[in-house]
Amino acid sequence: MRAKTLVSTTAAVAATVSIVHLAAQLTDRDGLADVTQVMLMPTVAGWLAARTSGVPRPRIVRRFLLGLGFSWLGDTAPRFLDGDAGFLAMVGFFLVAQVVYASAFWPLRQGSAAVRAPWSLLAYAAALVMIVALCAGEAGPLLPALLVYAGALVTTSVLAWGAGPVAGVGGVVFLASDAMIGLRAFAPSFDPPQEGFLIMSTYIAAQVLLAHAVAQHAQP
Repeated sequence: MRAKTLVSTTAAVAATVSIVHLAAQLTDRDGLADVTQVMLMPTVAGWLAARTSGVPRPRIVRRFLLGLGFSWLGDTAPRFLDGDAGFLAMVGFFLVAQVVYASAFWPLRQGSAAVRAPWSLLAYAAALVMIVALCAGEAGPLLPALLVYAGALVTTSVLAWGAGPVAGVGGVVFLASDAMIGLRAFAPSFDPPQEGFLIMSTYIAAQVLLAHAVAQHAQP
């Protein structure tokens, strides 16, 4: 009973922080959005830790929790840096997070999209080419970093299917969310309404879907 209460409590905290953050995005309350964004990944990590407590956590859970930690650094570090330094810090920490996520899903690669649906790699390749093509003109010297990061995103998304369809969808949503960040930075024509809300809502959804799939996979 205590474990169920802990799971319910951590889920409620994560949901509350997410809702407040997205509401702040919609109402342009930047201060509240900044504070709650820093709280997002710790609450997701707490929820995942609660769902996998009581037994030795398998490798996939430990790696995913580590990835959430680097995601938190990606959310937090740019607030202490200006201009390009802040952007590079964000990209750097999220790149490490994607590599860690990919390593978490790597043992499940026989169930990945590359094995179960090789034709889907064409869609991933098309998405990768489109993102890079739209951003290349303004990326300048950051183009190599953009290529590496886009490749890491696609790799994680492909491998995530090994943990089931929920994780696979989470990987696709993550790809879409980070693609919007790249387009916002390097494609001046990309200016959808409520851009910040779109990016953060898909970011939160992706992390929650992946964390849920990891928790399910860890169950006996």
